[in-house]
Amino acid sequence: MWLKRHQCGLPKKIQGDKMSDQLLPEKCGKSLPELRLEIDSIDESIVDLISKRAEVARQVGLLKSTDDGIAFVPTRERVVLNHVESVNKGLLPNDAIRAIFQQIIAANRNLEQPVSVAYLGPPFTFSHYAAQLRFGATSQLIEADSISDVIDMVEHGKAHYGVVPIENSTEGVIRETLDAMYRCTLSIADELNIPVRHSLWGSGSLKDVKEIYSHPQPLAQCRNWLHRVLPGVQLQTASSTAKAAEIVANHPERAAICQQMAAEQFNLNLLADRIEDSPYNRTRFYVIGQAKSQPSGRDKTSVVFSVKHTAGSLNHALRVLENHGINLTLIESRPTKEMPWQYLFYIDFQGHIDDPRIVAALDEMREHCLFVRIFGSYPEGN
Repeated sequence: MWLKRHQCGLPKKIQGDKMSDQLLPEKCGKSLPELRLEIDSIDESIVDLISKRAEVARQVGLLKSTDDGIAFVPTRERVVLNHVESVNKGLLPNDAIRAIFQQIIAANRNLEQPVSVAYLGPPFTFSHYAAQLRFGATSQLIEADSISDVIDMVEHGKAHYGVVPIENSTEGVIRETLDAMYRCTLSIADELNIPVRHSLWGSGSLKDVKEIYSHPQPLAQCRNWLHRVLPGVQLQTASSTAKAAEIVANHPERAAICQQMAAEQFNLNLLADRIEDSPYNRTRFYVIGQAKSQPSGRDKTSVVFSVKHTAGSLNHALRVLENHGINLTLIESRPTKEMPWQYLFYIDFQGHIDDPRIVAALDEMREHCLFVRIFGSYPEGN
């Protein structure tokens, strides 16, 4: 384990690590004021380089505008992020480098072409956080009342893109998203896989809490922790984590499981951090829009299909993917809502629709299906 402190550009040696010849702070030869001045100078250089990058991005935007180009190109952004990770030789881990450059890319993108993004509201929820993470604080984020409204806004040109949750690794697929996607004509342009980190916030102390408010999903994802640490406390559902934060404000006996943005909005204090039951809990989001994504070399394709009401028809359709060596990553069924006992099947698999192998597999699938519709191919999330 390494301490998060800078010592002449090198970390202090902690017993058990291999790097035994690192410099200790007393051997740096510089005082704290001198080191701070050096940081200020480096910061000025960073700002200058970011400004130069922004100017180049603006020129890229001008070239795109003369060629009917679009600013949001997930494939190119993945190339940039992979490149900066590959050249990272410093103390910061690749996750930190990626997060920094995601925000730089987002800010530069909005210089090329201002982007409007619809998301499932209200503000300060996890969907709001996902939209801001992917498109940056300088994009125009538009709150929608439902997942269907997000998709409707994009489909009718009220927003360039939409960000909608599709799957949680603990609670499963978001069925409202599947149903809304089936009814729309949009494409999936990108996906985000975001770790779910839950915290408990309130205006009193942990020992004072008698009621906990949150959206049903966070309550379910923290069930074991709540039972173990706060047995007997009443759990109350709210329409969103942001609404939960509003409900508990100025009530010391109440607490909310919510995002930090919501907690800060309502002046709540952190009562307990990392209370999720599973450290591997993640939520996957779709970025939807009118444009299709080009191959990135590591892609995923989403498809919906329906099969004939005969014995073995679903097995025959899925066997086609197996025969072509295509890896299935998700399968979910939903009623058509048009005919009783008729179902739609939603699948994700690795590969891009421009790959001849994928084209051949889908052509063969159609022989066993009533219809096959492609939602899109997009870079696979990390």
